[in-house]
Amino acid sequence: MISLFVAAAFGQSYLQSVKAADLRHFVTFLASDSMKGRQTPSPELDQAADYIARQFKEEGVLPGNIDSYFQIADWSRGAGTGQKVRNVIGVIPGSDPILAKQFVIVSAHYDHLGVKRGDAQPGEDVIYNGADDDASGVAGVLEIGKALAKERPRRTIVLMTFYGEEKGLVGSHYYVDHPVFPLKDTVANINVEQIGRTDDTEGPRVSAASLTGFSFSSIGTTFERIGKAMGVPVTGHPRYSAMYFGASDNLFFARAGVPAHTICTAFEFPDYHAVGDSADKLDYDNMAKVVRMTAATVLDVANSEARPTWNASEPAAKRYLEAAEKLAGAKGLASLGLALTR
Repeated sequence: MISLFVAAAFGQSYLQSVKAADLRHFVTFLASDSMKGRQTPSPELDQAADYIARQFKEEGVLPGNIDSYFQIADWSRGAGTGQKVRNVIGVIPGSDPILAKQFVIVSAHYDHLGVKRGDAQPGEDVIYNGADDDASGVAGVLEIGKALAKERPRRTIVLMTFYGEEKGLVGSHYYVDHPVFPLKDTVANINVEQIGRTDDTEGPRVSAASLTGFSFSSIGTTFERIGKAMGVPVTGHPRYSAMYFGASDNLFFARAGVPAHTICTAFEFPDYHAVGDSADKLDYDNMAKVVRMTAATVLDVANSEARPTWNASEPAAKRYLEAAEKLAGAKGLASLGLALTR
């Protein structure tokens, strides 16, 4: 049960809507053998996109691209030439007359590695199911959407799942190059990846999470504060936090100047990018705790008077701070809070 303190602090009703059983249901479908590893591009990837859009609609999450849940792009790599691929976008409109024109993007990638190539032995498992990487993140985004759909956040919350992460962050790169919502008005990207496995190669990761680039922006301290209150401490891994900052879909948002990070439980686990990454190996009760904490953090960012800022005292964040300044322009620095970080 959620503690009375947490319920009072963050709103019991919407947190309780996040259920381990629902997370299991989403992951089990997306990571089933019938989905053949959700390769970009593939019919199974298209099936996954349609499934995610249906879930958004059922949750009351509105279409994010005018009257469509899809941002359509041409796939022009190798054998996929001429095929269409899609980012899936839903939106929870903001309620504040001014802040509703600003956007908090919550994302995950719905593709994976497909099927093993080459000769297979009889009975050999050849499907890269991608349960933790990243059906878990997609399930988290869907549950966050369900939890927040009726919360009337001050800022607009955008829920987004990308194609082509495993091909080099292609879907998120395409979005940043062709944004549906202005990047200068996008206050944060919270990317959700690998939140189901707790058997990290360094030891168990139960009731804890890590944030890439933890010290790079004020989002790290927001996660730290809310995670502590909810019993899911969020920290920066001494090695992987910086290393993996550039390895997921937050990267191109950051390069554009938007404070952007990835939340996860296990950076490296025994079945990473292997056929053994299956739905039965995820800890769904723990995953629900992480999703509740992330939902509370997303809502906090959406409702805060101030928008997140890059940390000017962090050398590794310098290029992203410079990108934010360029994105805002000289007249926009005060609105970003950048003048106060010097």
